[in-house]
Amino acid sequence: MPHSASFPPAAVPAPAAVSPAGRRGDRPALAILLMILVSLIFSLQDALSRYLGSNYPPVLVVMLRYWFFALFAIALAARQPGGLRAAVRTRHPWLQIARGLLLVTEILVMLVAFVKLGLIESHAVFIAHPLIIVALSGPVLGERIGWRRWAAVAVGFVGILIILQPGVRVFSPWAALPLLSALMFAVYVLLTRMVSAKDDATTSLFWTGIAGVAGITVAGLGQMQPLAPADWLPMATLCVTGVAGHYLLIRAYSLAEASSLQPYSYTQLIWVSLIGLLFLGETVGANVVIGMIIIVAAGLFTWWRERQKRAQLPPA
Repeated sequence: MPHSASFPPAAVPAPAAVSPAGRRGDRPALAILLMILVSLIFSLQDALSRYLGSNYPPVLVVMLRYWFFALFAIALAARQPGGLRAAVRTRHPWLQIARGLLLVTEILVMLVAFVKLGLIESHAVFIAHPLIIVALSGPVLGERIGWRRWAAVAVGFVGILIILQPGVRVFSPWAALPLLSALMFAVYVLLTRMVSAKDDATTSLFWTGIAGVAGITVAGLGQMQPLAPADWLPMATLCVTGVAGHYLLIRAYSLAEASSLQPYSYTQLIWVSLIGLLFLGETVGANVVIGMIIIVAAGLFTWWRERQKRAQLPPA
């Protein structure tokens, strides 16, 4: 699932889940290519966010991006049946507001992690968020989690420990930021599942943008400062590629089942690592590589088990 300081696909409307036989116009090969391209775009966004966040208050960078994202959410909602009037109506107003505020806070935390730790190490820990979602699905949503998936969660957290190496090296408090971001994003996804029972995806996207932009604007107005002329282009690129990435993500979801595309979102790790190593002067230790491999393997296993469970259910 492409994510980071980029806006996550969980905030973007995807087609309702249907059986493979029930979908028309599926083009899985094109959908996979689009997902890989989206991962590249989001990785470039993260690099731009790291650059801008190193020169300006991170809350200012997120606020400017969210202004653009809110316009995107409003425009997208206006084009749906019922328009903005339908998008505003929600059965869960407080949960929707909580989702929006939680997501924008998580994005801000992850941006600070990029600045303090770099892209590679931040992503190496953040990719554990699918495992955190599994771990919280039981107590929060009452889902039944089998021992195999619990074992995968445990293995994934071993990978996190290998990356962070507590007790082996001097532990930096900044190293906790991507883990905190992963936890916040997992809670955001669970809240999204809760509201999706009665609110459609367009309504959730609209509230994600409106609640988030309101919260970050309140926090960021006191940090306003002019951008240097040379930084207007990176900021504009950050905003435009965000919309382009989410448009392509929606297209990918329209061409194939979202669950079938999930493994390809891990290609963002490849792009992030290449950008960090080749252009940002970052280094990656053997512990980070080993930890990433363990976490990705555990995440792919939980995805495979969930696909198996869905395949056993009768067609909707």
